[in-house]
Amino acid sequence: MNNASNLSANHVSAAIWKILAHGAEDIGVALPSAAVAAFELYYDLLSQRGKNVNLTAIKDPRDVARLHFLDSISLLRAMQFKDSKTIDIGSGAGFPGIPLKIAEPSIELTLVEATGKRVAFLSELCSALGIDAKCVHARAEEAAHDPGMRGQYDIAVSRAVAPLNILCELCLPFVRIGGAFIAMKGSESDNEVELAQNAITTLCSELQNVHDYAIPGTDIKHRAVIIRKISQTPEKYPRRFAKIQGKAL
Repeated sequence: MNNASNLSANHVSAAIWKILAHGAEDIGVALPSAAVAAFELYYDLLSQRGKNVNLTAIKDPRDVARLHFLDSISLLRAMQFKDSKTIDIGSGAGFPGIPLKIAEPSIELTLVEATGKRVAFLSELCSALGIDAKCVHARAEEAAHDPGMRGQYDIAVSRAVAPLNILCELCLPFVRIGGAFIAMKGSESDNEVELAQNAITTLCSELQNVHDYAIPGTDIKHRAVIIRKISQTPEKYPRRFAKIQGKAL
């Protein structure tokens, strides 16, 4: 596969358009008319700012379109996001929250990220895309004890690289009773899901569904682990991160 540098701007635009249009159709997601242009601008800013900020190791526009954009919007087939209040924990370069917002503009989006340079990128990106989203510079285990954020969201999503039991403690406190946490995982995560059962129960939730999906145009299969909040999370959770790591639920 050619490097992104070997593609002209027109070819980049055409490549992203073709992959997203066909991929969204394969997934069963109807993209708004302005979505492809938004994703093209997203790629441009990701490519430019990624020279100075560690945003993603994936550079080729075709790979970005498939492995970031299509992967993110695949969640729209796992759960109903329309008119939801959604929080993306450990958002990094904006995945999956911003692609979800582009594809489903009715989402009320909050992005939580601990790294200042990435928060600056997210703020710039939202402004450039005309996206109304709240960008929060904070560690998840601290933000989850903020009364204005705790138990306030219909859906929490996370693509962060961490074991599911740790992600549950960091993310479930943000979710309202009856809402859900969606963890993006690999398809070979059965053991990880099993090991997280104690955390799920302790945090007053239950495993609702495991939604496996293929990323169009690839042989890659991913998984959305959906955990439903059934009652209030005990106040002591999440603990300080050192304790979470040292003695995971």
